[in-house]
Amino acid sequence: MDSERRQELAGRLEAVRKRIDAACVAAGRAPGEVALLAVTKTVPAADVATLLDLGLTEFGENRVQEAETKVASVAALRPGCSPGWHLVGSLQRNKARSVVRWAQSVESVDSLRLADALDAAVRREQETGGRADPLPVLLQYSVDGDPERGGVPREGLGELAERVASCAGLRLAGLMAVAPLGADPDVAFADVAAAATWLRERFPQARTLSAGMSGDLEAAIRHGSDVVRVGTALVGERRITSE
Repeated sequence: MDSERRQELAGRLEAVRKRIDAACVAAGRAPGEVALLAVTKTVPAADVATLLDLGLTEFGENRVQEAETKVASVAALRPGCSPGWHLVGSLQRNKARSVVRWAQSVESVDSLRLADALDAAVRREQETGGRADPLPVLLQYSVDGDPERGGVPREGLGELAERVASCAGLRLAGLMAVAPLGADPDVAFADVAAAATWLRERFPQARTLSAGMSGDLEAAIRHGSDVVRVGTALVGERRITSE
């Protein structure tokens, strides 16, 4: 990692943290209330290693195959570190077994069939000693109900939550959402906040709300987000993955 890139990442990280802290203060919240999840899709392992050196510990990946390679590469680059890896992108059921081997959580559960596949995969890994604990999952909530964008609409949220809560291999941890393109972020995240409140009232263990990205994290924090998923503002325009 060249010193120029390290300096760039350090500056970007400082700027993102200042934005998060300022948004918390503006919302009447404590700065430490909101966690930063670095989205490292298409980012080389060397950059992730540098972000680890700079104090970040949690990383979100969108693509299973890319993530598998990157997890191994970062482990080789920083053998003394134990980063938390989270799947934040869509997941095909046939990739469930692979994901549960490295993911600390999955933030994109949006169907009963995916929940069942992850549950079965976790239990198989537990039987073979590959994983000890249940897998924390977030339900991906759809603000606009567009099936092309992924997520479960409000009318399906309760059934999906019930299914996840009944799975021995899973732990219902909360809700994840993305504001639709072109939508007013405050309107979108007010809807997300209402859905998160509805979920917590029925499933008190579902405490986490993961909402807000590079362009709209302030609005998400105003509406109660606990985790912001930041990619571009942190690492710059997407780069081709390479070592």
